[in-house]
Amino acid sequence: MGRYDRYSPRAVEEKKGLHPIWRGIGCVMIIVMPVMAYAGAVELVKANYENGWVRMPSELSGRVTLPYIGTIQDLYAYLAVGVILLVIGFGVLTILYSIVYSLFGPPKYGPTDAPPPRKVKKRRR
Repeated sequence: MGRYDRYSPRAVEEKKGLHPIWRGIGCVMIIVMPVMAYAGAVELVKANYENGWVRMPSELSGRVTLPYIGTIQDLYAYLAVGVILLVIGFGVLTILYSIVYSLFGPPKYGPTDAPPPRKVKKRRR
């Protein structure tokens, strides 16, 4: 709201809160994506051992013993590949969000904004 605008109760009524779909997208980003990235990492590391696509460093392949969970083979490899998959997933989701927001988002200029300045062409002699 601008400095010299009049108060409009209609503007207050328009802001009703967050749309429920954004809560679902937040749930996907916080809970589901890391689980999917870890599951994909487990499958990729297993397939890599079978097919030999990329040579894994010996520091990533080893047994890790965790209390109350037990021994996990190649945990560091799973976590490293999972982080890479998570970054790729967040990047894809961000690009999709920006495309959808540019198509269906609010207008670039509001009712109190001044129109963009016109470009003045200089005369050539």
